[in-house]
This record gives sequence, structure tokens and C-alpha cells, in this order.
Amino acid sequence: MISGLRQTLNEFGRHLRDPHHTRRPAGLPARPVALYRELLFNNVAESLDTCFPVCRNVLGTTRWQGLQRRFFRDWPSQTPWFREIPQEFLAFLAAQGAACRLPAWFTELAHYEWAELAVDVMDAPTPAYRVDGDLMHAPVVANPALLNLVYQWPVHRIGADFRPRRPEATHLVLYRDREEVVRFYQLTPASARLLALLEDGHTSGEAAILRLAEELAHPEPAQMLDFGGDQIRNFHDLGLLLGVA
Repeated sequence: MISGLRQTLNEFGRHLRDPHHTRRPAGLPARPVALYRELLFNNVAESLDTCFPVCRNVLGTTRWQGLQRRFFRDWPSQTPWFREIPQEFLAFLAAQGAACRLPAWFTELAHYEWAELAVDVMDAPTPAYRVDGDLMHAPVVANPALLNLVYQWPVHRIGADFRPRRPEATHLVLYRDREEVVRFYQLTPASARLLALLEDGHTSGEAAILRLAEELAHPEPAQMLDFGGDQIRNFHDLGLLLGVA
């Protein structure tokens, strides 16, 4: 009996994923199965539509819905939670995106859109810090709701009116500001590295700048202190840095 039930459930699952090529198990009524099938797919599609509006827009309705169907049919998701479906979609694109004949930049665009959601819902308790401390000479406290990202394409510019033809290395930081609004800020490679050096919570602004100068083999490391200090103060004004420990 158990093996028979397991077989029926497996057949039912295959039918739900791919009703055009897998028959409904015998004995299950057609109308309730059809309603359940559409409800399940529509819930998955709604999660993807909500998280990836630009991806949906640039592909167009027909291609986007086809991609959703392929994901629903082929991808063995490892989570039962609808809120984690967008991350499963990223894994699907990484594994099967090439076979889907998508634009070269599409997977990175999807990651960028997912990152906005990830930052928005990120459980990131705020550590203790002082606003009025010396950012250059005390350990700096970074915003914990922050993702410091690098892409090979200018994903933040892609939309209905712009599709890049060539790669363009792009450094972006996505973060929740003091009003809990998700924002992004474009960085240079040097400023992205400077921010990364400050994220450990144990490094002063001056130490991070001198470390960066060393990594860049700058002939006059002290000359970078003014530039780096301005950048760190800008990070603080934006809310990327909260203060000092």
C-alpha cells in the first residue's frame, strides 16, 4: 500500500510539473487536479513576477512565461518555502541558463533584482556603535544590511530602453538606509575594496586606506589618506557606515 501511494504521489508530482507530457494519475478527478495544478504554478509564478520585474519586462510576456514553466517543470527545488523560490530560480539560471538561450547578462540581472529583495528582508541586527567617533582612528562599524557586489554587466541600467552589448565591470553596493529603504550606490573598484576592508568591524579608516594603498602598490601611501578619508565620510553620510565601535 505504501509503495502504491508513493508511486501515485510521484506520478501526481510529475503531472503537476509537466501536464502536457505526463498523464494525470488514474482515479484522480480532472477538475480538482486542474485547479490545484494552476494554483501551484500561479503561486510560483507570482513569486518570480514580484522579485524579477525587470527580467520579466526585458524578456517579454511569452518568453518570461516560458522560462517560468521550464523552471517549474525541470528544477528540483530544495525548499518548500515560497519566499525562497527566487533564490532557487537563481540556481536554476546558473545551471540551465545557457540552454534557455537567454541574453548573456540575464543571470546577473536576476541576481541584482534578487539582491534587492535579500537586503530588504535581511535579518541584520544593528551592532552597538557611536555616531560621533573618529572614523579614521577607531574601528569602523558598517551597516549590517549591506551587499557589496561586482558584476560583469551594468545590471542597474538594464531595462526596456537599454540592453548592453558588451560587458562592463560594475561595482554596486545595495543596502538598507536609516529609514529602512533599500538603495544602491555605484562604486569604483578601489572604493568597493575600501568598503570591503571596513566591513569586518575591527578596522579603522586609516588602517583600511593604508592596506588598500599597499594592495595597489601606491608609491606614496600617505597621499591616499585624504582621498580615502573623503570616501569614508561619504560612506558614513550615505549610511553604508554607521559609526565607530
